[in-house]
This record gives sequence, C-alpha cells and structure tokens, in this order.
Amino acid sequence: MRTSDKNQSASVIFILLGFSDYPDLQVPLFLVFLTIYVVTVVGNLGMIVIIRITPKLHTPMYFFLSHLSFVDFCYSTGVTPRLLESLIVEDRTISIEACITQFFFTATFVVTETFLLAVMAYDRFIAIYKPLLYSVSMSQKLSALLVAVAYLWGTTSSLIFTYSLIVLSFCGTKVINNFLCEYSVILSVSCSDKHFSEIILFIVANFNALCSLFIILTSYICIFVTILKMHSASGRRKAFSTCASHLTAVTIFYGTILFLYCVPNSKSSWLIVRVTSVFYTVVIPMLNPLIYSLRNKDITETLRKLMNIKNFTH
Repeated sequence: MRTSDKNQSASVIFILLGFSDYPDLQVPLFLVFLTIYVVTVVGNLGMIVIIRITPKLHTPMYFFLSHLSFVDFCYSTGVTPRLLESLIVEDRTISIEACITQFFFTATFVVTETFLLAVMAYDRFIAIYKPLLYSVSMSQKLSALLVAVAYLWGTTSSLIFTYSLIVLSFCGTKVINNFLCEYSVILSVSCSDKHFSEIILFIVANFNALCSLFIILTSYICIFVTILKMHSASGRRKAFSTCASHLTAVTIFYGTILFLYCVPNSKSSWLIVRVTSVFYTVVIPMLNPLIYSLRNKDITETLRKLMNIKNFTH
C-alpha cells in the first residue's frame, strides 16, 4: 500500500449495520444470541474437558473432536461478542484495523475447521477400513501432525487473504450491511482496484473448498464401499453409526457455506446473507458439540458417570 493510501485509510471508519433495521427485535435477538453463545462456550469447553479427563476417550477420533471444539469456540468468540454489542449499543462503528483483525481470526479458524473435518473423515475411513490396525495407522504422532497442518494452513490462508486486503486503499466512512467483517464486504467498500484481491480470493478459496471436499468425499466413498463389503449386519450398523455424527456436521457446515456463496449479491438478498452468516458463525459452533455428544455412546456414558458422581457427593 502506498504512503498516500495508508494516510487515506488511516481515517477510515466502517459502520456494521447488523440487524439495526429491525429495532423492535434488538432485545429479543440479543437474548437469543446470548443464550446460543453461552451454550456454545459451555458445550465446546465442556467437550474438551471431558475428553481430556477421560482416559477411555484418549483416541485419535476424540483428539480431533477436542480440536474441533476448540476451533468452534474460537471463531464463535471472534464474532458473537461483537454481534451482541451491536444489538445494545447505538455506536456500530469499527475501525479498519479492528475489522481486518476480526476477519483474520475468523478466517483462520473457519479454514482450519474445513481441514479438520477433512482429517476427521480420513480418520473414520482408517477406523472402518483397518479396525485392527487403527491405533498403529493413526498414531499419536500422525494425529498431531494432521492437526498441526490444519492449523498451519488455516493461518497461512488467512494471512494470504489479509495481505490481499491491506494492500487496498479505503476512504471515508463506509457502511457494511452485515454484523461481521467478511472478505467480500470489506472488498466491496474499497476505493482502489480490486482485481488482485479478487484473484487471490478465487484461487485460495476454491483450493481450500475443493481440496477439503475431495478428501471428505474420497474418504466417504471408500467408507461406503468398505461397509457394503461387510457380511455382518451389526458390523454395517456400527460402521454407519461411527460416521453419522461427522457426516451430519459436514453436511450442515458445507451446506451453509455453499448456500452463502450461492446467494446473489443484491440488496434484496442482504437479509438472507446475514441470517446465513449467523448460522455458520454463531449457530454451527453450538450445534457441533450437541451433535457429537447426543449421538456418541462414549460421551453420553461419561456425562452420566460425571453427573452420578456429582449427585453422590451432594
């Protein structure tokens, strides 16, 4: 960014409209989002604690699940408090530095989640394809390496996106018709040529989506082929049950993301964009621990034992 551009962008203020065009819903929305955030924090941090304190859950599947819970907690925390503030405070301005910082952390954890879901799909394939060699094939070292790669690429992607934004110039006060700083809305209020940034978005976003989806789809195709070859009906049911929670989480996450980017960029679609953004940044982090706990016998049994211990001590 040139010096003149820096000076020009230094005084830039963004206004996040959020849901300000629905004044009668500000308090109800605040209460709803606050409840969702509390459930998200308790659910995800609780999931991490349960996995850490229960030796039975010290397996690769739950190791990945604990990191998924951590990522969900992080990117929800990067968005929801600001959303709650915008519903009770009239001043909805945000500096360009704060806006890009919010985008950086949100993008880091969202991209990390896409690859964590891909890693978890591969883990389920190994568990079903080589059940007797699962602990050897999916060793602690390999599990830690796969998680580290997911975090590293999430951070790298976010840095690339962020760099493509900070080279742009911005001027004056710009209105953002959303409650968070997303790449597309920041790009739309730039005063300079956006061609470079649009190319970066196209290349990196499509690489992330195609690469992670390829791993997930390939893993599940192999899983289904393996299940069809099983002679035992109980074995097939157990295999399907093993994948059910992850497949549900993947469907909701990718379905929401793909729907968001299929919505046309027009004034009439702003409400749809905001509602969909709420779903993938606020609601999905709450749903994931519920999906995995309700459909998982090991976690539900651990919860029952902890509750019985608590009741006994009282």
